[in-house]
This record gives sequence, C-alpha cells and structure tokens, in this order.
Amino acid sequence: MTRTGLGLGCAALGNLYRAVTDEVAAATVEAAWTAGIRYFDTAPHYGLGLSEQRLGRALRGRPRDVYTVSTKVGRLLVPDPAGAGRPDPEGFVVPATHRRVRDFSRDGVRRSLDQSLERLGLDRVDLVLLHDPEGHDRAALDEAYPALAQLRAAGVVGTIGVGSKDPGILQRFVTQTDVDTILLAGRYTLLEQPALDELLPACLDRNVQVINAGVFNSGLLAVADPHEGLPYEYGPASDGVLRRARALAGVCTRHGSSLPAAALAFAGGHPAVACVLLGAQTPEELIRNVALFRCPPPAALWADTVAAGLLRPDAPLPSADHEGEPAC
Repeated sequence: MTRTGLGLGCAALGNLYRAVTDEVAAATVEAAWTAGIRYFDTAPHYGLGLSEQRLGRALRGRPRDVYTVSTKVGRLLVPDPAGAGRPDPEGFVVPATHRRVRDFSRDGVRRSLDQSLERLGLDRVDLVLLHDPEGHDRAALDEAYPALAQLRAAGVVGTIGVGSKDPGILQRFVTQTDVDTILLAGRYTLLEQPALDELLPACLDRNVQVINAGVFNSGLLAVADPHEGLPYEYGPASDGVLRRARALAGVCTRHGSSLPAAALAFAGGHPAVACVLLGAQTPEELIRNVALFRCPPPAALWADTVAAGLLRPDAPLPSADHEGEPAC
C-alpha cells in the first residue's frame, strides 16, 4: 500500500443494508480496478461469506501479484439450516443460513482463514486482521495474535493486524504486540478524532500502518447536505451530531467544496494513514468517491473549520493534492 491512497471496503458486496445483484457487485470491483485501486478488504462477517465469494469471483483471472486482499478472523460461520427462511439479524440482506460464532482461539483462527480462502478461491491472502476483538481481549492477545504471528513467520500470510472502532483495544495491540497494520473504523474522521490523542501517535512511533475506514461515519458525511434519517454509527444520527455535520457542510459549501470531498481528504491527512478504505454499493458511487478524493478542498477550508470550532487545531491537515494517488 502507498500512502495515501484508496482501497475498496467490500461490506456492500455482502448486501449491507440493501441487496445488490451479482452483476452490480462485479461491476463495482471492476470500476475500482479501472480507477487504479488494488487493495480490497473483506470479511466472513460481510453477508455471511457472500462478500468473500463475490470478491473472489471478481478478481479471478487478474494477476495475483498486483493486488492485495485482506480478510478477517474472529467470527466463524457455522451452518444453520433452520435459518434459511429468516433474514440475517446483523444488517446484511441475506438469509441467515449461518451463525456467527466469536472465536479467537488458535484453532478458530486457522479454521476461519481456511474457510475464507475457500470462499475467495485464493491460495493466500496478503493481510489478516483480527475482527472486532473488544470483549475478547484476552483470547485475542493470548491465542489469536500468536496464531497469526506464527502464520506470518511461516510465510502463510504476508502481514497481520487488527480492525476495530475502539481506539483503546487497537492501542493495546499496537503497544503490546508486533502487528503490522490496524484498520481503524470511524474514529478518525472529519466529524470526530478520538484516535488523534494516543493511538495514531503510537502507530507512528512503532511504524504500524493505519487503514482508515468508516470515514463517512456510516453515511452521514457521504452527502453534501446532511439530513435526518441518515445513518451514524449504524443507527439514526442524533440532533447534535446532525447539527455538527450540517455546520461542517456549510463551511465546505462556502469554499466551493463538499462535505464528502472534505471527509475523504481529511481521512488521509494524518501521516500514520497508509490507506483510506471506501465502501461502495454501485460502480457510480465508487467512481464519484475516487473523483472527490482526487479533488481535495482548498487549504483555506481547513483554517475556517478550525476557527469555527469544528475541527481540532492539532489535527494534521491534508495535502492539497492527491492527484495520481488513487490506490493502495
């Protein structure tokens, strides 16, 4: 991955929030490829394996040494035939044919990875991440991490890391283990920057790369004019959060930019961030987001945002030009 580029987060390929067809999913990956994106992140959790299956099909036939795939461990998929007639309870529009079982044991890590490789149709993945280990800290640190470290030492996987929206648990892994990468979800965005205090400095100190995900805060920052009904933290945005998003949008408009363009630019502005991970449900969304990333706001926007009390003054500001850096 090269800083600061874009990767494709593939939760939407698993029918997050709404169903997309196989054809649309494949076209979204194709649009990412055409835009120069070569990093793709998925997980068993996303659509009960559907995301991995679709991503694997979309990448089939492409030169394996020119793209990077990450998947995650910590949620085993256990068949549940009785659930075939029920919808998945975790936000993906798929039948509940499997149950997610949290498993951070050594055996669980290996079983999960083997199952992911089968769904992807690949003989290896480049990065394996522990998925949301909060609440399972001890097992993740004492069993799952050593299992991944052994796989890395044996050359079975290239790099290892952890993904979470909890800066505290991420910092524990950064400071107590030898992870290569963290995936930070929704905690270093234009709307909020709790990772700025300790986590991101620790990543710089220990040379841990950061993949910044959830940079639209579940969708609230993805539109130029935030309105009621948009999601934040996978639920409705509160009045206070919505007011703040609207105030940010107003500054962007005054400078001839837009809220999503500023959100993308800011997300890649910290020197610890190696990649900004974007989700997209359609090729059109993907193409729009790449175009916005390549046209960052003017420098004066950031000064006005800080002056309005909408952005921390100690936050590193993004460079003025991402042109030529579309991909990780």
